[in-house]
Amino acid sequence: MMETSARLLRLLGLLQVPRDWTGPALAERLEVDVRTVRRDVDKLRTLGYPVHSTPGTAGGYRLGAGAALPPLLLDDDEAVAVAVGLRTAAGGSVSGIEETSVRALAKLEQVLPNRLRRRVAALGTATETLAGRGPTVDADDLSALAAACRDRERVRFDYVAGDGGETRRIVEPAGLVHTGRRWYLVAWDTDRDDWRTFRVDRMRLKLPAGPRFPPRDPPEGGVAAHAQRGISSGAYPYRARVVMQASAEQVGEWVTPASGTVTDLGDGRCELVLGAWTLDSLGVWLGAFGVDFQVLEPPELIEHLDVLAARFARAAGSSGNAPPVTPAAGR
Repeated sequence: MMETSARLLRLLGLLQVPRDWTGPALAERLEVDVRTVRRDVDKLRTLGYPVHSTPGTAGGYRLGAGAALPPLLLDDDEAVAVAVGLRTAAGGSVSGIEETSVRALAKLEQVLPNRLRRRVAALGTATETLAGRGPTVDADDLSALAAACRDRERVRFDYVAGDGGETRRIVEPAGLVHTGRRWYLVAWDTDRDDWRTFRVDRMRLKLPAGPRFPPRDPPEGGVAAHAQRGISSGAYPYRARVVMQASAEQVGEWVTPASGTVTDLGDGRCELVLGAWTLDSLGVWLGAFGVDFQVLEPPELIEHLDVLAARFARAAGSSGNAPPVTPAAGR
């Protein structure tokens, strides 16, 4: 049988798993009787751990949130995952938490066993982070938006669009989406009566959050799918739908969630939907895949491919006598 101190640590580790534990289940895990479990729970409470209990056959024990942060017990994989996350946060796209992440990582590495410290150190030694030049978001803004999503509270903010125009928005937030470079909020726009996707770095929040709102059915496909559709094509003036003569897996290696969506059509083909600021960009990018393709829409892209083909032919010296081609309108 475990000593009392070791048993308390084991009990604390079990309670930190997000579930309700019955007294008999804990007693079986700890190889003690139910009365001992009750005494050990009382000892944890005297140490400041808020262990909640629910009476009855369906009741049990659960570790709640307290006024102070108690020590956390992590298994090997959890400890490494936290260390990797802190390293990423130290050089990520969220401003204001870099120094905090470094301090937390130093504390964690100090108490890691040697076998885990070597794993984390190897990752840090072998990994270099390229500093991004893109916009960052404020950690407090992310926390406020996440809380508003959780509590179903309306959010007010000023929003700066890509063209520099500024509008006041009141939304019912559904969820946050991170693409690796940028953060987005998917929310129901109360004025436009529709779902919208907003870049968090372009938002100036008006706190505190507004009144609570009733649950709403999520957008088609869920929050992440809606954000991907808006990011990959909806934000651009030109949107193309193309059948690629290549598998979805092959095309997917070239396409990030923020640049396009790929749908498998079978028979080694897939449909690609993507957006761009110009018809030139669309045509050149499609050609870069190195496979045959058929443009389904828009019609002006089909016409503009002739312009690009003639331009490349002249550059290759194969149509020196060809008359110049007038670019399509709206390039």
